Amino acid sequence: MSNGIVKIATRESYGNALAELGDEFKDFLVLDADLAGATKTSVFKKKFPERHIDCGIAEANMTGIAAGIATTGTPVFISSFAMFASGRNFEQVRNSIGYPHLNVKIGATHAGITVGEDGATHQCIEDLALMRVIPGMTVIVPSDDTEAKAAVRAALLKEGPVYMRFGRAAVPVINDPANYKFEIGKAVKLKDGKDISIFACGVCVAEALEAAKLLEADGISAEVINVHTIKPLDEETIIASASKTGRVFTVEEHSIIGGLGSAVAECLTSADLPNNTKITRIGVNDEFGQSGKAAELLKFYKLDAQSIYERIKNS
Repeated sequence: MSNGIVKIATRESYGNALAELGDEFKDFLVLDADLAGATKTSVFKKKFPERHIDCGIAEANMTGIAAGIATTGTPVFISSFAMFASGRNFEQVRNSIGYPHLNVKIGATHAGITVGEDGATHQCIEDLALMRVIPGMTVIVPSDDTEAKAAVRAALLKEGPVYMRFGRAAVPVINDPANYKFEIGKAVKLKDGKDISIFACGVCVAEALEAAKLLEADGISAEVINVHTIKPLDEETIIASASKTGRVFTVEEHSIIGGLGSAVAECLTSADLPNNTKITRIGVNDEFGQSGKAAELLKFYKLDAQSIYERIKNS
Protein backbone atom coordinates (compact mmCIF):
# COMPACT_ATOMS: atom_id res chain seq x y z
CA MET A 1 0.00 0.00 0.00
CA SER A 2 1.32 3.46 -0.92
CA ASN A 3 -0.34 6.77 0.08
CA GLY A 4 -3.42 4.82 1.10
CA ILE A 5 -3.74 3.22 -2.34
CA VAL A 6 -3.85 -0.56 -2.47
CA LYS A 7 -1.69 -2.01 -5.23
CA ILE A 8 -1.83 -5.63 -6.42
CA ALA A 9 -0.27 -7.25 -9.49
CA THR A 10 -2.92 -8.76 -11.75
CA ARG A 11 -0.88 -11.98 -12.01
CA GLU A 12 -1.54 -12.36 -8.27
CA SER A 13 -5.23 -11.82 -8.96
CA TYR A 14 -5.12 -14.54 -11.60
CA GLY A 15 -3.67 -17.13 -9.24
CA ASN A 16 -6.02 -16.21 -6.42
CA ALA A 17 -9.05 -16.29 -8.73
CA LEU A 18 -8.19 -19.78 -9.98
CA ALA A 19 -7.89 -21.05 -6.42
CA GLU A 20 -11.21 -19.49 -5.42
CA LEU A 21 -12.99 -20.83 -8.50
CA GLY A 22 -11.57 -24.29 -7.87
CA ASP A 23 -13.90 -24.72 -4.91
CA GLU A 24 -16.96 -23.72 -6.90
CA PHE A 25 -16.16 -25.46 -10.18
CA LYS A 26 -14.77 -28.98 -9.81
CA ASP A 27 -14.09 -29.86 -13.43
CA PHE A 28 -11.48 -27.43 -14.84
CA LEU A 29 -7.74 -28.09 -14.95
CA VAL A 30 -4.76 -25.71 -14.85
CA LEU A 31 -1.59 -26.29 -16.88
CA ASP A 32 1.66 -24.38 -16.53
CA ALA A 33 5.03 -24.29 -18.30
CA ASP A 34 7.43 -24.57 -15.36
CA LEU A 35 6.47 -21.05 -14.23
CA ALA A 36 3.81 -21.71 -11.58
CA GLY A 37 5.63 -19.56 -9.02
CA ALA A 38 5.77 -16.60 -11.40
CA THR A 39 2.37 -16.94 -13.03
CA LYS A 40 0.87 -17.60 -9.58
CA THR A 41 -0.92 -20.78 -10.65
CA SER A 42 1.07 -22.19 -7.72
CA VAL A 43 -1.77 -20.90 -5.52
CA PHE A 44 -4.15 -23.24 -7.34
CA LYS A 45 -1.57 -26.04 -7.39
CA LYS A 46 -1.15 -25.93 -3.61
CA LYS A 47 -4.89 -26.18 -3.10
CA PHE A 48 -5.69 -28.64 -5.91
CA PRO A 49 -2.47 -30.53 -6.77
CA GLU A 50 -4.38 -33.25 -8.62
CA ARG A 51 -5.87 -30.66 -11.00
CA HIS A 52 -2.60 -28.90 -11.88
CA ILE A 53 -0.16 -30.17 -14.50
CA ASP A 54 3.36 -28.81 -14.96
CA CYS A 55 4.19 -29.32 -18.62
CA GLY A 56 7.78 -28.13 -18.33
CA ILE A 57 9.45 -25.47 -20.42
CA ALA A 58 7.39 -26.37 -23.47
CA GLU A 59 4.52 -24.00 -24.18
CA ALA A 60 3.69 -25.49 -27.57
CA ASN A 61 3.40 -28.97 -26.06
CA MET A 62 1.33 -27.57 -23.18
CA THR A 63 -1.08 -26.06 -25.70
CA GLY A 64 -1.44 -29.38 -27.50
CA ILE A 65 -2.09 -31.19 -24.21
CA ALA A 66 -4.72 -28.59 -23.27
CA ALA A 67 -6.42 -28.96 -26.64
CA GLY A 68 -6.62 -32.72 -26.19
CA ILE A 69 -8.09 -32.39 -22.70
CA ALA A 70 -10.60 -29.79 -23.91
CA THR A 71 -11.96 -32.21 -26.51
CA THR A 72 -13.23 -34.34 -23.62
CA GLY A 73 -15.40 -31.46 -22.40
CA THR A 74 -13.10 -30.33 -19.58
CA PRO A 75 -12.27 -26.58 -19.49
CA VAL A 76 -8.52 -25.90 -19.31
CA PHE A 77 -6.39 -22.91 -18.30
CA ILE A 78 -2.85 -22.71 -19.68
CA SER A 79 -0.34 -20.27 -18.26
CA SER A 80 3.02 -18.77 -19.14
CA PHE A 81 4.63 -15.40 -19.72
CA ALA A 82 2.80 -13.44 -22.42
CA MET A 83 5.84 -13.56 -24.69
CA PHE A 84 5.70 -17.35 -24.74
CA ALA A 85 1.96 -17.88 -24.32
CA SER A 86 1.18 -15.80 -27.40
CA GLY A 87 4.45 -15.78 -29.33
CA ARG A 88 6.36 -19.02 -28.88
CA ASN A 89 3.29 -21.16 -29.54
CA PHE A 90 1.20 -18.94 -31.82
CA GLU A 91 0.75 -21.70 -34.39
CA GLN A 92 -0.44 -24.16 -31.75
CA VAL A 93 -2.86 -21.62 -30.28
CA ARG A 94 -4.18 -20.80 -33.74
CA ASN A 95 -4.54 -24.33 -35.09
CA SER A 96 -5.08 -26.47 -31.98
CA ILE A 97 -7.26 -24.10 -29.95
CA GLY A 98 -8.57 -21.36 -32.22
CA TYR A 99 -9.47 -23.36 -35.31
CA PRO A 100 -11.53 -26.02 -33.46
CA HIS A 101 -12.80 -23.30 -31.08
CA LEU A 102 -11.88 -25.30 -27.98
CA ASN A 103 -12.63 -24.34 -24.41
CA VAL A 104 -9.09 -23.34 -23.46
CA LYS A 105 -8.28 -20.17 -21.50
CA ILE A 106 -4.85 -18.60 -21.83
CA GLY A 107 -3.55 -16.82 -18.73
CA ALA A 108 -0.65 -14.74 -20.03
CA THR A 109 1.34 -13.04 -17.27
CA HIS A 110 4.32 -10.67 -17.30
CA ALA A 111 2.96 -8.75 -20.29
CA GLY A 112 4.16 -5.37 -21.51
CA ILE A 113 7.18 -3.27 -20.60
CA THR A 114 6.38 -3.40 -16.87
CA VAL A 115 8.02 -6.83 -16.77
CA GLY A 116 10.92 -4.47 -16.09
CA GLU A 117 14.42 -5.84 -15.64
CA ASP A 118 13.74 -8.95 -17.75
CA GLY A 119 14.23 -6.73 -20.80
CA ALA A 120 13.09 -6.71 -24.40
CA THR A 121 13.06 -10.47 -24.96
CA HIS A 122 10.43 -10.91 -22.24
CA GLN A 123 8.52 -7.63 -22.63
CA CYS A 124 5.70 -8.71 -24.89
CA ILE A 125 4.18 -5.70 -26.64
CA GLU A 126 2.78 -7.68 -29.57
CA ASP A 127 0.44 -10.18 -27.90
CA LEU A 128 -2.84 -8.31 -28.34
CA ALA A 129 -2.19 -7.99 -32.06
CA LEU A 130 -1.37 -11.70 -32.32
CA MET A 131 -4.35 -12.91 -30.32
CA ARG A 132 -7.06 -10.60 -31.64
CA VAL A 133 -6.40 -11.70 -35.21
CA ILE A 134 -7.27 -15.33 -34.41
CA PRO A 135 -10.91 -15.93 -35.40
CA GLY A 136 -13.19 -16.49 -32.41
CA MET A 137 -10.56 -15.57 -29.80
CA THR A 138 -11.77 -13.36 -26.94
CA VAL A 139 -9.08 -10.93 -25.71
CA ILE A 140 -9.23 -9.38 -22.23
CA VAL A 141 -6.85 -6.92 -20.53
CA PRO A 142 -7.87 -6.35 -16.88
CA SER A 143 -6.99 -3.04 -15.25
CA ASP A 144 -6.74 -4.11 -11.60
CA ASP A 145 -7.23 -6.86 -9.03
CA THR A 146 -11.01 -6.57 -8.94
CA GLU A 147 -11.36 -6.69 -12.70
CA ALA A 148 -8.80 -9.46 -13.14
CA LYS A 149 -10.61 -11.80 -10.76
CA ALA A 150 -13.93 -11.05 -12.44
CA ALA A 151 -12.36 -11.64 -15.86
CA VAL A 152 -11.07 -15.09 -14.88
CA ARG A 153 -14.55 -16.10 -13.74
CA ALA A 154 -16.12 -14.72 -16.91
CA ALA A 155 -13.56 -16.57 -19.04
CA LEU A 156 -14.35 -19.87 -17.31
CA LEU A 157 -18.07 -19.38 -17.85
CA LYS A 158 -17.62 -18.48 -21.52
CA GLU A 159 -17.46 -21.30 -24.04
CA GLY A 160 -14.49 -21.09 -26.38
CA PRO A 161 -10.92 -19.74 -26.36
CA VAL A 162 -10.06 -16.70 -24.24
CA TYR A 163 -6.76 -14.79 -23.94
CA MET A 164 -6.23 -12.87 -20.70
CA ARG A 165 -3.32 -10.47 -20.25
CA PHE A 166 -1.88 -9.98 -16.75
CA GLY A 167 1.01 -7.92 -15.41
CA ARG A 168 3.98 -8.46 -13.14
CA ALA A 169 3.99 -5.05 -11.45
CA ALA A 170 1.54 -4.06 -8.72
CA VAL A 171 -1.12 -1.63 -9.94
CA PRO A 172 -3.72 0.46 -8.03
CA VAL A 173 -7.08 -1.14 -7.26
CA ILE A 174 -9.48 1.31 -8.91
CA ASN A 175 -12.67 -0.77 -8.98
CA ASP A 176 -14.85 -1.42 -5.94
CA PRO A 177 -15.29 -5.21 -5.54
CA ALA A 178 -18.70 -4.75 -3.94
CA ASN A 179 -20.18 -2.77 -6.84
CA TYR A 180 -18.10 -3.68 -9.89
CA LYS A 181 -19.78 -5.65 -12.65
CA PHE A 182 -17.63 -7.24 -15.35
CA GLU A 183 -19.11 -8.15 -18.70
CA ILE A 184 -17.08 -9.47 -21.62
CA GLY A 185 -17.27 -7.02 -24.50
CA LYS A 186 -18.68 -4.15 -22.42
CA ALA A 187 -16.39 -1.19 -21.72
CA VAL A 188 -16.68 0.73 -18.44
CA LYS A 189 -16.95 4.51 -18.27
CA LEU A 190 -14.90 5.60 -15.26
CA LYS A 191 -15.21 9.36 -15.73
CA ASP A 192 -17.64 11.46 -17.73
CA GLY A 193 -16.29 14.24 -19.94
CA LYS A 194 -17.18 16.47 -22.88
CA ASP A 195 -13.95 17.65 -24.51
CA ILE A 196 -11.93 14.50 -25.21
CA SER A 197 -12.28 10.72 -24.96
CA ILE A 198 -9.52 8.59 -23.45
CA PHE A 199 -9.80 4.84 -24.07
CA ALA A 200 -7.35 2.80 -22.01
CA CYS A 201 -6.70 -0.78 -20.96
CA GLY A 202 -4.62 -2.66 -18.42
CA VAL A 203 -2.02 -0.81 -16.38
CA CYS A 204 -2.70 2.37 -18.36
CA VAL A 205 -6.25 2.76 -17.01
CA ALA A 206 -5.06 4.06 -13.63
CA GLU A 207 -2.52 6.30 -15.38
CA ALA A 208 -5.22 7.67 -17.68
CA LEU A 209 -7.43 8.49 -14.71
CA GLU A 210 -4.62 10.44 -13.07
CA ALA A 211 -3.88 12.23 -16.34
CA ALA A 212 -7.56 13.18 -16.57
CA LYS A 213 -7.32 14.88 -13.17
CA LEU A 214 -4.40 16.97 -14.40
CA LEU A 215 -6.31 17.87 -17.56
CA GLU A 216 -9.36 18.82 -15.48
CA ALA A 217 -7.22 21.31 -13.58
CA ASP A 218 -6.40 22.89 -16.94
CA GLY A 219 -10.05 23.12 -17.92
CA ILE A 220 -10.06 20.08 -20.21
CA SER A 221 -12.93 17.70 -19.53
CA ALA A 222 -11.75 14.17 -20.29
CA GLU A 223 -14.01 11.15 -20.55
CA VAL A 224 -12.11 8.04 -19.41
CA ILE A 225 -13.29 4.63 -20.58
CA ASN A 226 -11.76 1.33 -19.54
CA VAL A 227 -11.79 -0.95 -22.58
CA HIS A 228 -10.99 -4.18 -20.77
CA THR A 229 -12.11 -6.34 -23.69
CA ILE A 230 -10.17 -5.72 -26.88
CA LYS A 231 -12.17 -8.40 -28.69
CA PRO A 232 -15.13 -8.35 -28.96
CA LEU A 233 -14.84 -4.57 -28.86
CA ASP A 234 -17.59 -2.42 -27.35
CA GLU A 235 -18.13 -0.42 -30.52
CA GLU A 236 -21.35 1.17 -29.27
CA THR A 237 -19.69 2.81 -26.26
CA ILE A 238 -16.62 3.85 -28.24
CA ILE A 239 -18.62 5.44 -31.06
CA ALA A 240 -20.95 7.22 -28.61
CA SER A 241 -18.06 8.78 -26.72
CA ALA A 242 -16.13 9.76 -29.85
CA SER A 243 -19.27 11.29 -31.35
CA LYS A 244 -19.76 13.38 -28.21
CA THR A 245 -16.22 14.72 -27.84
CA GLY A 246 -14.85 14.63 -31.38
CA ARG A 247 -11.32 14.00 -30.05
CA VAL A 248 -10.01 10.53 -29.23
CA PHE A 249 -6.92 9.21 -27.46
CA THR A 250 -6.07 5.55 -26.83
CA VAL A 251 -3.56 4.51 -24.18
CA GLU A 252 -2.03 1.05 -23.87
CA GLU A 253 1.07 -0.80 -22.65
CA HIS A 254 1.40 -2.43 -26.06
CA SER A 255 2.65 -1.53 -29.49
CA ILE A 256 0.51 1.16 -31.13
CA ILE A 257 0.33 -1.34 -34.01
CA GLY A 258 -2.40 -3.96 -33.69
CA GLY A 259 -3.60 -3.40 -30.14
CA LEU A 260 -6.26 -1.23 -28.52
CA GLY A 261 -5.40 1.81 -30.61
CA SER A 262 -5.74 -0.11 -33.83
CA ALA A 263 -8.99 -1.73 -32.71
CA VAL A 264 -10.52 1.65 -31.80
CA ALA A 265 -9.29 3.25 -35.03
CA GLU A 266 -10.74 0.40 -37.08
CA CYS A 267 -14.05 0.83 -35.28
CA LEU A 268 -14.22 4.58 -35.79
CA THR A 269 -13.25 4.56 -39.47
CA SER A 270 -16.60 2.98 -40.28
CA ALA A 271 -18.62 5.16 -37.90
CA ASP A 272 -20.60 8.28 -38.74
CA LEU A 273 -18.56 10.73 -36.68
CA PRO A 274 -18.48 14.54 -36.55
CA ASN A 275 -16.19 16.18 -39.08
CA ASN A 276 -12.50 16.43 -38.16
CA THR A 277 -12.63 13.80 -35.40
CA LYS A 278 -8.99 12.99 -34.69
CA ILE A 279 -7.52 9.82 -33.16
CA THR A 280 -4.15 9.73 -31.37
CA ARG A 281 -2.70 6.37 -30.32
CA ILE A 282 -0.49 6.46 -27.22
CA GLY A 283 1.54 3.32 -26.59
CA VAL A 284 4.90 1.79 -27.42
CA ASN A 285 6.01 3.07 -30.81
CA ASP A 286 7.62 0.81 -33.39
CA GLU A 287 10.43 -0.25 -31.06
CA PHE A 288 11.40 -2.89 -28.51
CA GLY A 289 11.49 -2.52 -24.74
CA GLN A 290 14.60 -2.46 -22.59
CA SER A 291 15.70 -3.41 -19.10
CA GLY A 292 14.73 -1.17 -16.19
CA LYS A 293 12.36 -0.79 -13.27
CA ALA A 294 8.67 -0.89 -14.20
CA ALA A 295 7.89 2.67 -13.10
CA GLU A 296 10.98 4.01 -14.87
CA LEU A 297 10.02 2.25 -18.09
CA LEU A 298 6.47 3.62 -18.00
CA LYS A 299 7.97 7.08 -17.72
CA PHE A 300 10.61 6.42 -20.40
CA TYR A 301 7.98 5.22 -22.88
CA LYS A 302 5.72 8.11 -21.84
CA LEU A 303 2.93 5.93 -20.50
CA ASP A 304 2.84 7.38 -16.98
CA ALA A 305 0.13 9.86 -15.97
CA GLN A 306 2.30 12.97 -16.35
CA SER A 307 3.46 11.97 -19.83
CA ILE A 308 -0.07 11.10 -20.96
CA TYR A 309 -1.25 14.47 -19.66
CA GLU A 310 1.51 16.31 -21.51
CA ARG A 311 0.90 14.39 -24.74
CA ILE A 312 -2.80 15.18 -24.68
CA LYS A 313 -2.33 18.80 -23.59
CA ASN A 314 0.12 19.42 -26.44
CA SER A 315 -1.90 17.64 -29.13
